Amino acid sequence: MARYKDAVCKLCRREGEKLFLKGERCMSPKCAIERRPYAPGSHGRRSQFRRRESNYALQLRAKQKARRVYGVLERQFRRYFREAERLRGLTGTNLLVILESRLDNVVYRFGFAMSRPQARQIVRHGHVDVNGRKVNIPSYLVKPGDVVAIRPTSRKKGMIQDIALDLEHRAVPDWLSRDEQTLSGRVLSMPQRGDIDVAINEQLIVEYYSR
Repeated sequence: MARYKDAVCKLCRREGEKLFLKGERCMSPKCAIERRPYAPGSHGRRSQFRRRESNYALQLRAKQKARRVYGVLERQFRRYFREAERLRGLTGTNLLVILESRLDNVVYRFGFAMSRPQARQIVRHGHVDVNGRKVNIPSYLVKPGDVVAIRPTSRKKGMIQDIALDLEHRAVPDWLSRDEQTLSGRVLSMPQRGDIDVAINEQLIVEYYSR
């Protein structure tokens, strides 16, 4: 399965803001944005002084930011957009709901991972059950009523135990319900636009694909 393998801190620098792709490191002075607050590459510093970006550039940046936050490559992201177009309602909102419904994102939202990339790794390594069955596909889309849990055999692993110790400090969105004792949670409903706290202008993404 294709995935981004380069340094993720470059992605934050390119977008000019923290995308929280490395968990606790993003909160420390080691964060790349804190040390080098300019785009990567030989012309990175110069890019700070460019003139106002075109509409196309703003649309592209919005699309790239959404892809990078949720860890989705272009072909899959385009497929999600086509699916969002077929659904009732606003295409941009539908797109964000689909992205939020990915299993790796739901594991992150439950607080069972420090970042979405770590959540993806936890799912890929087979540490997650959905409705009592192991699911190791990060792009699996959850539905209302689904129960997502860390597998009993995985709860003894050091990484999972470290995450569990800090679980009470991580809030859960209203569309999810978490049981801290069993490291499990239930999907109560699909998220509404107000439940999605990622700063993405979805209308720019719609404009990008509607050119």
